[in-house]
Amino acid sequence: MNVRRHVPALTGVLSAVALALVFAAALRAIPTWLLPRAPEAVIGAIPHVNAVVSLAAIGSIVVGVRAIRRGDVTRHRRAMLATTGLFAVFLVAYLYRVALEGPTSFAGPAVVERFLYYPLLGVHILLAVVCVPLVIYALLLAATHTVRELPETRHPTVGRVAATLWLVSFVLGTAVYALLYLVY
Repeated sequence: MNVRRHVPALTGVLSAVALALVFAAALRAIPTWLLPRAPEAVIGAIPHVNAVVSLAAIGSIVVGVRAIRRGDVTRHRRAMLATTGLFAVFLVAYLYRVALEGPTSFAGPAVVERFLYYPLLGVHILLAVVCVPLVIYALLLAATHTVRELPETRHPTVGRVAATLWLVSFVLGTAVYALLYLVY
């Protein structure tokens, strides 16, 4: 199969598979006996490690955006691949924990939960879901086209939108972490 000619279709398939895994873990539809059980200390550390991973991803997105604005394609590519790797680490760890433990309950006051926590969480989740196909599409275009060809594709436009939404999603995810583990 010529991937280059089928980037939109492949994006759709990969996005559907990725989101199916995310929702299966989040809805606890994956049998826990399928997953090896890590020590409780490891499972308990995942949110804190993921907060650090998120901060690193925020930094790598900013580096990548600044690099491409300066015309430094090599640095841009490295930063965006680093962000993708960080996101993969975050997602695997998060989904592993949530598949085993379920989502973390908010321990703060109901008014904060209703008017701050849930709106932040909702927008974070929405942006994370929307980012999946955008990021996959931008990555597939970058992987199947030369640097000279990329400006003639949707990569610059989709990449700009994906990076912006991804950045906001990571920032909101970090705010959700702070509310769950630092403030309350």
